[in-house]
Amino acid sequence: MQFSENWLRTMVDPNMTSDELSHLLTMAGLEVEEVEPVAPPFSNVVVAEILEIAKHPDADRLNVCQVDVGTGTLLNIVCGAPNVRVGMKVPCATAGAVLPPGADGKPFLIKVGKLRGVESQGMLCSARELKLSEDHGGLMDLPADAQVGQNFRDYYQLNDLKFTIKLTPNKADCLSVLGVAREVSALTGTPMHLPEAHIVPVSLTEKLPVKISAPDLCGRFVGRVIRGVNAKAATPDWMKQRLERSGQRPISALVDISNYVMLELGRPSHVFDLDKIHGGLDVRWGKAGESLKLLNGNTVAVDEWVGVIADHQEIESLAGIMGGDSTAVTLDTENIYLESAFWWPQAIQGRARKYNFSTDAAHRYERGVDFASIVEHVERITALIVEICGGTEHVKVGPVDDLVVNLPKRLPVKLRTARANKVIGVEFTDVQIADIFTRLGLQFTQEPGLFSVTPPSYRFDIEIEEDLIEEVVRVYGFENIPSLPPVAPNAMLIAPENTRSAFTLRRQIADLDYQEVVNYSFVEEVWEKDFCGNDNPIKLQNPIASQMSVMRTSLIASLVANTRYNLNRKLNRVRIFELAAVYLRDEAVTDGALTVAGYDQPKRLAALAYGPVAAEQWGQATRNVDFFDLKSDLENLFAPKVLRFNKIDHPALHPGRSAQVECDGRIIGLIGELHPRLQQKYDLPLAPIVFEVEAAALQAVYLPTHREISKFQAVTRDLALVVKQTVSTQDLIDVFQAEINKAESCKIVQDLVLFDEYRGKGLENDEKSLAFRFSLQDTQNTLQDETVELAMAALVASAVAGVSARLR
Repeated sequence: MQFSENWLRTMVDPNMTSDELSHLLTMAGLEVEEVEPVAPPFSNVVVAEILEIAKHPDADRLNVCQVDVGTGTLLNIVCGAPNVRVGMKVPCATAGAVLPPGADGKPFLIKVGKLRGVESQGMLCSARELKLSEDHGGLMDLPADAQVGQNFRDYYQLNDLKFTIKLTPNKADCLSVLGVAREVSALTGTPMHLPEAHIVPVSLTEKLPVKISAPDLCGRFVGRVIRGVNAKAATPDWMKQRLERSGQRPISALVDISNYVMLELGRPSHVFDLDKIHGGLDVRWGKAGESLKLLNGNTVAVDEWVGVIADHQEIESLAGIMGGDSTAVTLDTENIYLESAFWWPQAIQGRARKYNFSTDAAHRYERGVDFASIVEHVERITALIVEICGGTEHVKVGPVDDLVVNLPKRLPVKLRTARANKVIGVEFTDVQIADIFTRLGLQFTQEPGLFSVTPPSYRFDIEIEEDLIEEVVRVYGFENIPSLPPVAPNAMLIAPENTRSAFTLRRQIADLDYQEVVNYSFVEEVWEKDFCGNDNPIKLQNPIASQMSVMRTSLIASLVANTRYNLNRKLNRVRIFELAAVYLRDEAVTDGALTVAGYDQPKRLAALAYGPVAAEQWGQATRNVDFFDLKSDLENLFAPKVLRFNKIDHPALHPGRSAQVECDGRIIGLIGELHPRLQQKYDLPLAPIVFEVEAAALQAVYLPTHREISKFQAVTRDLALVVKQTVSTQDLIDVFQAEINKAESCKIVQDLVLFDEYRGKGLENDEKSLAFRFSLQDTQNTLQDETVELAMAALVASAVAGVSARLR
């Protein structure tokens, strides 16, 4: 919305500067995007009158003019403009004037000089030379009543500013100078001076037959016949100025008047050439197969979703959007039909965009236009048409034909004072709120602590209590709300010793040479199928992108996508992690402060390693990361807890190189190599290794406990056992651990580790040899051979009994 400050101040003129007015509007929610002068600076330009014209003796296209600039002395000025004439009043730049910069960007200084041997003491100016418009057809022709010698900036009101405000969709009531003036009046308490209402007497009885066949499209239709207009009449300069300073290009008097009242009062209207209408008008929805040539020259196809105004032969207008070319007014038009209506916003929304254009009328109608003042505004347009395009003795005006079929119901909206105080954070009294509503022109009834407000016909944004609270705080002033710290009970909580923070987890895994990534919680639906086997993901109702339509139940897919992104940028080694929430269906979850019924949102830590285990260097041979490298990192993160790894089948992991992670008897995650199928599908040269575990299990740690350190020497024993290949190493370790916990003789076993696995010569095809190293130590005595042998024998016996092992 763009308008002239001078135009606004004709309706409401608060005692404040332009900058203060701009700030006031912005803080009230009418963001002022730009304030710019209507004309560039120039000086010593006055209104002048051409008294005499003579041909230049040495140039056919030049004239020598005698010009009166109000000083008592005529100036001799050489001029080449084609429209120069005696008696013409024009802007004249006298000697010493500085005009706006030309093509070279430098200010243009007017001096006394000679043109083809004739002295010229100034310059007669066109609108383009003063940078008022691009019109370069000749001198700027001023009205005959312009006062000679008056400063042209003052005469043409060039010390004016253009305000450009950015309105939110709910503030359709401010899409006019009147609407902005209402706001300024309410905010400052300055009284308004509305345009003078002048009702033209009716001199015809003629009405155009109109039928409203679609009450859900048009709720009120107002029209009148006007005969004998002079469409060739010139638009007054004051109207042209205001239109141009509002971003509108003057076209013709009838069109300019319609556009002017739209900007002034927010009332779109349309002027039909009455002689081109066949019979009466029918306001209805379009029909498939119909088409219309619009005023912009485009021919559009119409269907049942678009409203139209049609006569007995053809469509004449797109309802609330744009008129048709067949009934457009021209300079030869003598009889017109003036129309304005209330179109339901939902019947206009999206229709203009369907045809890939927008209009000022559609912009207003789809947000809501005042349905109560249509007749008064039609009278305003009529008065301007009569004044500019004819005069009462020539123009014949018919009665206003007002058809009302379906208007919005203005239901009261309640506001509780206590609720407003709580939301805004300021203690308002009923008197203050009542004053604000009165200044805004809102009708209300009042009880102690409760207001019932009936929204005006021009306010389509007031529907719920929060809308009224917004009005209160806007008028009160956002900048007047005190900046106070939040008031809440403060308790210095000590972090429990048995819990690590998320920050600590990030530091620990970063120390293992991983870099943190942050990804969206919503992912592609196919990822959930590929990486989780999830056929029923949690779908978003309004995704930010069509492909990011579901909530993720695993972090692995996002890490694989990060890896692909880096590989595409020639990075061959990737080590990344993410600590974030996943989203699972769980009917056991109920609504709470941080929970949503039916959905569990646990945090997980996931990591991925791809490429060389270490950056290329001379100190060690290059090899690619494998399952056991990531297993070691995971064990380091959990230390001193001991993890158990069990074979697992998972849709995202290699069937023979993956395991589920168990801690303290509970499954907490998984680890493994990416499945070859996914490696191929996502175009990865190597298979990355990944793990994903519950963050809560990582954060839970054992409290430190003391135990005696033995001062006696430890003993090591190696034990090689032959078992079936179907027996996993973990099965054998579990057997040993159970025996250590049960047998008294095995209490001296401090540690055991697998150091060799053998398959081949000397063993059956279905056998393998596993070699373990046991560390034995007693805190009270030096170990004797008999004690050590007893413990080792018990361990061998448990292996024989548990997994049918035999000594190698």
